[in-house]
Amino acid sequence: MSENGKILVMTAVAVERDAVLRGLHGDNRFEVMEAGVGPVEAAVSTATVLTLAGPGAYRLVISAGIAGGFKERAVVGSLVVSNTIIAADLGAETPEGFHSVDKLGFGSSVIEVDVTLAERLTSALQKAGLQTTLGPVLTLSTVTGSAETAVALTERISGAAAEAMEGFGVAAAARRAGLPVLELRAISNPVGPRDRSAWRIKDALQSLEAASSVLREVIE
Repeated sequence: MSENGKILVMTAVAVERDAVLRGLHGDNRFEVMEAGVGPVEAAVSTATVLTLAGPGAYRLVISAGIAGGFKERAVVGSLVVSNTIIAADLGAETPEGFHSVDKLGFGSSVIEVDVTLAERLTSALQKAGLQTTLGPVLTLSTVTGSAETAVALTERISGAAAEAMEGFGVAAAARRAGLPVLELRAISNPVGPRDRSAWRIKDALQSLEAASSVLREVIE
């Protein structure tokens, strides 16, 4: 990865942005901005930032924030670093079940990350004592709200670790600009039935802050 340009971190909302900023401690190699909620807002916002900044302004794009964790892969309060970013609901329902755009022949629902950097970040987070999983992070426009959907996703996407709403949008904009991408998520709730009493948003934001501090050490 080139040492020229800054690292652009896109979060969905202000509380995520603020957690990342606290962890970065004013490191001027990073710029942290709100992308908005959902893949479309995230893609438009990220593409606009990259276009206005112009070529060479950034060298890496990171989608960061809180997320749901899949059972037995990522517990509440832990972290997930993506090894792939997948638009899990981009496709079509058929009598045989869900078919992704890949299977339909209309493109790809998968965007690859900078795997070397993802592995290095995962290792650094674990060495810092932060429970961290390296695995696929799913992007959905509709957050999972049932055990049945959670099971269906894990059966369809091997190793699925977390789900959120912005990663694929951020990654698509980065890919169009020819930039590498990562996704970093702090787990606030289990994926499945929607139970607000089980949410631990404060804990997840603290984990995101701690992870952002480690991120400073990993980026060269």
